[in-house]
Amino acid sequence: MAKKSRTPAPPRKVQAPQRRVDRRQPRTTEERRTLWISVAFAATGIAAISVVVLVFALTNNNGGGKSGPTSGSAVDQSKLVGLQTGPAPWNAGLDHLPDRLKPLGLSALGAEGEVVHIHQHLDIFVNGKHEPVPALIGIYDGQFLTQLHTHDTSGIMHVESPTKRTFTLGEFFGVWGVRLTDTCIGGYCKPKTAWTMYVNGAPFTGDPSTLILKRHQEIVFAIGKRPKTIPSSYAFTGGL
Repeated sequence: MAKKSRTPAPPRKVQAPQRRVDRRQPRTTEERRTLWISVAFAATGIAAISVVVLVFALTNNNGGGKSGPTSGSAVDQSKLVGLQTGPAPWNAGLDHLPDRLKPLGLSALGAEGEVVHIHQHLDIFVNGKHEPVPALIGIYDGQFLTQLHTHDTSGIMHVESPTKRTFTLGEFFGVWGVRLTDTCIGGYCKPKTAWTMYVNGAPFTGDPSTLILKRHQEIVFAIGKRPKTIPSSYAFTGGL
């Protein structure tokens, strides 16, 4: 006798998995207090880091708003021959220039360097009167020139070196052959004669000979009676 075929059972309905949703309970007063304390500590830490960064930036900035350190090493003036230690005006100091190059760490160049090529402007006032900066400082009778020199009496200082390094105002005055220390410029010495150096209009309180020369600085010496106005900038032209 043949077996009866069985009718298959209908398929079971499969429900999609249900996403479990937990209702978040409101934070307690203690939890809220802990959260606010954590946020406050984080904000304090960020503020402290900001202050450190700001202080670092300010202490490594010079009076002209240029980044980097302000001061270098002082020049040993005792090794410089033929320094002018009298009152202004001062000549270009060429008589003993070759003798001063080695103590200054400078070279006799056959042409202007291009690796470092920047310019500054120097003003000197004695009792309110403007004293000219001589032409041809650092240019020796057409035979050679140094990394630091002038071309005319405009007061523009040329820093032009074939190698990358920093140069200081003391090195420029060493090339010029004029005494410059923390107390004396030429024959004007504190406390007998008061004087102040300014960089971009701001007083420079350190040793002026250690000032690192940077692009487009306006450097002013006010000796004795100050001029009515201290220049804070100079209009460089001709691509300088």
